[in-house]
Amino acid sequence: MAKMATSMLESGEDAFKKIFKFYKRRNPPPDYSEVIDFSKGTQSDKVFPLKLDSAAVSAVDGSMVGLRPSVEWSAYSLQGFPGFIFISDPFLGGAQSFWVRQALKSYPQKPNVCNLDLHMDPSHTQDLWAQSADSLRAPPAGKREPKTVLERLRWVTLGYHYNWETKTYSAHHVTPFPAELHLLANQVASACGFPGFNAQAGILNYYRSDSSLGIHVDQSELDHSRPLLSFSFGQSAIFLLGGLQRQDPPTAMFVHSGDVMVMSGPSRLLYHAVPRIIAAAPGRPTADSGGGPLGPPPEYSSALEPVSEQDWTVCCRYLSGSRINMTVRQVLGPGKNFPEPPTEEVHPDQDYNPPQESPTEQVHPDQDHQSPQDGASSNKKRKQEPSACLD
Repeated sequence: MAKMATSMLESGEDAFKKIFKFYKRRNPPPDYSEVIDFSKGTQSDKVFPLKLDSAAVSAVDGSMVGLRPSVEWSAYSLQGFPGFIFISDPFLGGAQSFWVRQALKSYPQKPNVCNLDLHMDPSHTQDLWAQSADSLRAPPAGKREPKTVLERLRWVTLGYHYNWETKTYSAHHVTPFPAELHLLANQVASACGFPGFNAQAGILNYYRSDSSLGIHVDQSELDHSRPLLSFSFGQSAIFLLGGLQRQDPPTAMFVHSGDVMVMSGPSRLLYHAVPRIIAAAPGRPTADSGGGPLGPPPEYSSALEPVSEQDWTVCCRYLSGSRINMTVRQVLGPGKNFPEPPTEEVHPDQDYNPPQESPTEQVHPDQDHQSPQDGASSNKKRKQEPSACLD
């Protein structure tokens, strides 16, 4: 990959775009030999163990949101990317199932906003889980079945709802941010050196096996001194982290279920993308159910509610070919408000164009948040409907 990136720079072409296409291609499949795998430790000369604040998350505090104490986390930094932190699955056994259930059953509920709101009657998007659960619990039929509404979900916004048309947040479109996700983000941020992190907005991306996430920078938040946190569950993915310009060749890394990425400092405004979803390696769970329904550790109190076997059956069926990514960010600096007069508000469900399905790669060079693109939609439609999220 290094030679390939060098030739791109010499020709003055978009190095990031070409490497994106390299990992996205289906035939022939790409070579993954240069992809960093943090789950294997420091197997690369670019990866270094990182010491986090061992006292930031105690066993008692961590168990509240399903985390092991921070002293036990395996965290890494990446040469050339100061401020980028990769934490390899810091969750307690069984805890991932709670967050998967929340992402599929709770967070798409109203008053939160999702992509389906833009082209479906409101009465049809009230409870996506209830409309889909029975179909997903049933054994797969021999013939191809139509997608449930849950499988058509591509993004959900929380807290300050991102406006896809104006690429802004505003004080006029906000709903309560989930308390348990706020606590999870606060504990991870504190361990990474950002005490007092205030989770104010979230974008959840839902990927199918043929989805990808275009090249973008996340800069709509008004305070870039606060980190951006990314939590992944389900199938694995290739994540590309580049530089401040698209001519900077990106570094490729695997992201597995339970992994956490933190983009802060100089890495907060770097180009990044997800060109490919890949099946989890044999023996690697797509989300650790802990051998059964989740229950809080008996010696500690917990904010995590048990996940029933029925609910987990639905989650497992969904995850068999999908990945969920939750990104959390602080929009405003401490004590700050949105500028007055506020930016003209355009409700995000007016003009957002839902994810496209096409074998042709779609890249938006300067958009902020992107949403996952599926691998099979019309090129004609694609030109008419530019889509806009973050990983």
